[in-house]
Amino acid sequence: MTGQRGMDGFVGRLNPDMCVVTAVADGRRAGCLVGFASQCSISPLRFVVWLSKANRTFRVAERADRLAVHLLDRDQHALAELFGGRTGDDGVDKFAHAACTAVQDGAAVVLDDAPSWFVGRVVTRTDGGDHVGFVLDPVATGGRAGADGPLLRLADAVDIEPGHPAD
Repeated sequence: MTGQRGMDGFVGRLNPDMCVVTAVADGRRAGCLVGFASQCSISPLRFVVWLSKANRTFRVAERADRLAVHLLDRDQHALAELFGGRTGDDGVDKFAHAACTAVQDGAAVVLDDAPSWFVGRVVTRTDGGDHVGFVLDPVATGGRAGADGPLLRLADAVDIEPGHPAD
């Protein structure tokens, strides 16, 4: 099998960790649920997150010099739904419904309940089609003390209706 159908079978077998990515720029903050993210370099340590061009978070991240990337525990479905099911374009301030803290002199915002997070300086942006990859150089890390449960994965989040169409 070749083409899109063959890749659907390959991609359909994946079950990546889900992340919430937050951005701050020009007095605006935004955040979204992301399924495309990975370490992309060992030395120097780098991480890439892919944001949909249709997403409000992408528009804020375009102007940001740092992004925060948060892992969620499997039992944090409501937090994933807040950041994955609402667009921010609908006038809802997602951060008003989640405990969060400004860090890096206000250049980033982190979710207080995330078991693990890091703030990364944007090194480069790479156009990948309908998503743009933000390559990040980690500059700060943190998380909720004692967090070591299973992470939220794609299979745990498939019931979340995306705020923007996926295709």
